[in-house]
Amino acid sequence: MFDFKRLSVAAAATFLAVAPAMADTTLRITLQLPTASHLGQNLLMFKEEVEANSDMKIEIYDSAQLYKDAEVPEAVGAGEIEMGVASLTRFVGEIPAVDIFYMPFVLNTEEKVRAAVAPGSPVRQPIDDAIRETGSHVLWWQAYGGNVLLSKGAPIRGPEDLKGKKVRVFGKWLGEWVKELGGAPTLISGSEQFLAYQRGTVDAGMTGLSGVVSRKLWEVMDTITVVNNADIEFIVVINDDVWQGLTDAQREVLTTAARNAETAVRDYMSEFEANAVELARQNGMTVYFPTDDEIDAWRAASAPVIEAWLGEAGPLGQQLLDAANGL
Repeated sequence: MFDFKRLSVAAAATFLAVAPAMADTTLRITLQLPTASHLGQNLLMFKEEVEANSDMKIEIYDSAQLYKDAEVPEAVGAGEIEMGVASLTRFVGEIPAVDIFYMPFVLNTEEKVRAAVAPGSPVRQPIDDAIRETGSHVLWWQAYGGNVLLSKGAPIRGPEDLKGKKVRVFGKWLGEWVKELGGAPTLISGSEQFLAYQRGTVDAGMTGLSGVVSRKLWEVMDTITVVNNADIEFIVVINDDVWQGLTDAQREVLTTAARNAETAVRDYMSEFEANAVELARQNGMTVYFPTDDEIDAWRAASAPVIEAWLGEAGPLGQQLLDAANGL
């Protein structure tokens, strides 16, 4: 579990002393994906709007130059960097309930996901509030799409096909899901998964369709199973002390740009996933959509994972599960 640290009052005062005016304010953002990815392009949109409407400067450090995905929550919360993009699940050490989005087949349609991630929703707002307690203020959520399974030679049609396989995962409870189904999970960051598949470190993997395209994973895997057992969300956070040290005008500019970026990336992802399937096929991949009966089998086999998660997620987890089921 991360030991999140808040910036001291003295450190915050130093920030203000160094940047009392908008012209002196530079905000660095760490991103694990390349800027060519849709998350990177979304940051560029945000940067352009902020710089066009203020004297603030945004610097983007992509492709995990500064921090790997797992390091971002601590780095931003502790004030080592002003802003960062991290997979939502990277906050699970402090807030187990965030993995409501990774509970098998709970949020497995676009309609449910859009309702859950809407600002102020009964699913999102408690998560944003909890993340604030780690030292980070959530600016916006970035859609990454539904989870797909990657394999070689044949699709993963049902739970039995995961038995005995080493599987790349990117979150604790996705790992528990793999274990429940008889596989061996291996936690590997997004920036390292290409090599893991190439070297045979794992037999199968999981990511979003965006990851397949931006990382050209068709070069190392040949089959996609569109299982949609989980929804992958990234969030853009800013150190809370830095946020509080900005002027009202600066915060308004950032909030407006973030809101516009969030709408754009959510709408983009809806169209992108449909196009990504065809692009994967054009690059030699087989894309398999499970039947209703196969999804029912996946759901039944996965049920114990939700019960185990509730044991760790506590009252907040139950609150979020009830809210998600009520959408």
